[in-house]
Amino acid sequence: MKLNQATDYAFRMVLHMSVLPYGEKITGAVLAEQQVIPERFLLKIMRSLVAAGIMKSFRGVDGGFALNREPKDISIFDVITAVEGNAYLQKCLYDAGSCSKSCKGQCAVNEAMRGIQKKLVEDMQNVTFDKLAARELQISEGH
Repeated sequence: MKLNQATDYAFRMVLHMSVLPYGEKITGAVLAEQQVIPERFLLKIMRSLVAAGIMKSFRGVDGGFALNREPKDISIFDVITAVEGNAYLQKCLYDAGSCSKSCKGQCAVNEAMRGIQKKLVEDMQNVTFDKLAARELQISEGH
């Protein structure tokens, strides 16, 4: 599984927001500057995060963005799914008819990959942004 640049930026955006007090708003321009993300790209990614219910947006003079859920309720998996859609290690895991051998997802490799996929998803769901934010603060303090 290879994640795209937008997903990396989304991780940085959500982590930045997770370090702030919950509910605090920040403008896209400030977030883009602080996280070194092109602002137009940030706004495009933000639309995906808002649509997924991870972030919320505020219009107007006092506009900006804030987390829509507490960091403990946002996982790495949530962000990946918001930006990339469902990600699978192998095509036959979601499209059994795609196998050129016509085994329809019934082979030893498929079974092994299915188990690995399940474990990977579980591991990513267990990495939440409250944990990442706590670690980020330790790193920035030199611990």
